[in-house]
Amino acid sequence: MKNRRFIPMIIYVAVLVLVFSWTTGLFSQKSATLSYSQVVDLFRAEQVKSFVVEDQTITMELYTPISGKSSVTTTLADPQSFRLEMNDLLKSQRESGVLQGYDFVPQKGFSASELIFPLLTVGVILLLLWAMFMGRMNNSNPMSNFGKARTVLGVPDGKKVTFADVAGADEEKEELREVVDFLRAPEKYTEIGARIPHGLLLVGPPGTGKTLLARAVAGEADVQFLSISGSDFVEMYVGVGASRVRDLFDQAKKVAPAIIFIDEIDAVGRKRGSGLGGGHDEKEQTLNQLLVEMDGFGRTEGVIVMAATNRPDILDPALLRPGRFDRQIHVGVPDVKGREEILKVHARGKKLSEDVNLRTVARSTSGFTGADLSNLLNEAAILAARDSRAAVNMEDMNEAMMKILAGPAKKSRVQSRRDLKTTAIHESGHAVAMYYLPTHDPVRHISIVPRGSSLGATWYLPKDDSSNLTRNEMYEQIVGLLGGRVAEDVFLGDISVGASNDIDRATKLAKDMVARYGMCERLGTVSYLDGGEVFIGRDYQTSKSSFEKVAGTIDEEVKSLIDRAYDHCRKILTDHADKLRELSDYLLANESISGEQFARMMEGKELGEATQTVLFDGFGEPREEPKDQE
Repeated sequence: MKNRRFIPMIIYVAVLVLVFSWTTGLFSQKSATLSYSQVVDLFRAEQVKSFVVEDQTITMELYTPISGKSSVTTTLADPQSFRLEMNDLLKSQRESGVLQGYDFVPQKGFSASELIFPLLTVGVILLLLWAMFMGRMNNSNPMSNFGKARTVLGVPDGKKVTFADVAGADEEKEELREVVDFLRAPEKYTEIGARIPHGLLLVGPPGTGKTLLARAVAGEADVQFLSISGSDFVEMYVGVGASRVRDLFDQAKKVAPAIIFIDEIDAVGRKRGSGLGGGHDEKEQTLNQLLVEMDGFGRTEGVIVMAATNRPDILDPALLRPGRFDRQIHVGVPDVKGREEILKVHARGKKLSEDVNLRTVARSTSGFTGADLSNLLNEAAILAARDSRAAVNMEDMNEAMMKILAGPAKKSRVQSRRDLKTTAIHESGHAVAMYYLPTHDPVRHISIVPRGSSLGATWYLPKDDSSNLTRNEMYEQIVGLLGGRVAEDVFLGDISVGASNDIDRATKLAKDMVARYGMCERLGTVSYLDGGEVFIGRDYQTSKSSFEKVAGTIDEEVKSLIDRAYDHCRKILTDHADKLRELSDYLLANESISGEQFARMMEGKELGEATQTVLFDGFGEPREEPKDQE
């Protein structure tokens, strides 16, 4: 328990209170102190029945109680003077029977215990205070922990992870099995002269399972797992980062065989010389120490460094050379088979109804990472629990998908008829243009119900896992993005701000085609964008001096490409104006339409009943082979 660290402090305080109370006589029965004149007045008023004087203390038994007490004890500054002054009065009261008895106890001589006991008491108090202070220094003072690495030993939740818990990464797991085998039986490799990689760098987009893979390696090899974040090394104090790196590797060597896992290593491993601090920058000192520690391993120490990043391009080259991070393992977005396996893993412990087909969900979630798929199932489970259903059905999966892509529906939002019509025309323009573009991804759902910051949405999801876009596919994506603006211009005679995001995305695609991918005949096969940014591991001088000369040409080509796509989209929508009006009228009457119903409308067939599984229906196969646009 976290409160256990307060128990010693409580004990110290209790002992101090008891000692103080004992030495000061807090628990004695003394009454309020009386002055010398008040004591004399009591005798003269014949109120004292008897008394005893011992050292400098007088205890009197009274006829009339004072403050409810008949026995009063007080201090006399000079007992001998009191005796001489009161001697005659005491004799007369004794003879008359008022004073029934009294006694003057002789003073004791000096005792060593009277000096030793107070000194011993003070010494005990000082010893307890010193012990409490040193305990706080060792346990809770952050100054003493600056040079210590904030390492987490073992997995955070205490649950052992193996390769069976990692789905959709078969090739990655095969690469890592060699590390597991070495940690289990290192002599098999050392006898033949082989050297296991000192470090493995897991590279991939966020959410692809890099940290999970590292935990699985430790679980499979059954070795210690020390994890730390790259940002935990760096502090505002100079030298702290390097000290923490040394402490991290010292901890690992003590519990070897072990795996050190550094998450988000780009926070500490960026290229040197790229910041304003030069070689004296604290991050560079930390990186230098990390380089020294990684290259200083013995062959039999059994410590392997694993790290994860989604920005390998900004890491220092010295960190990536053989002998440090010998291997880079790319953990990419899973394919359809991998997505189905990941869904099965995350579906453990969740109650799914019979209509939920994970294979269909996997086919319709191209581009999703493992984290995205986990979030999809979790959101669906939350929706089912909110509506008090015993199991997650396909309708929950569909609503969770739309919630992730566009945000929660705002059905209570009141919109004017003009806004609804504008939104219906806008989304119909997107959908019709996309339908008549041969290489464009199929439309899965169209809605004019506000979600998130948008007034409507047209969902289109890819049919396969192709990640290699062609020039024609990128061009047709631009045409589809412009469909909403063109429809407003042609069918409403005015334009709105609703197409701002579409224009931004279309412009970025066009600029990438012209300046990055060399898809412009006028500029040739030359890339004018390096993808770098200042202050992320590159110097100011990396920008190309020729870029300024061709910047105007790039802008002209981008505008020309956008204008050509705009005219192409206008022709599609004008040629199929009846389909666009039919779709917009249907949206105004029903608010949404499924992809299957939309395809039947475009083919002139009966729409049929609306289906709930609008995103996971498996329709929309390409109708013909794509042709390059002239």
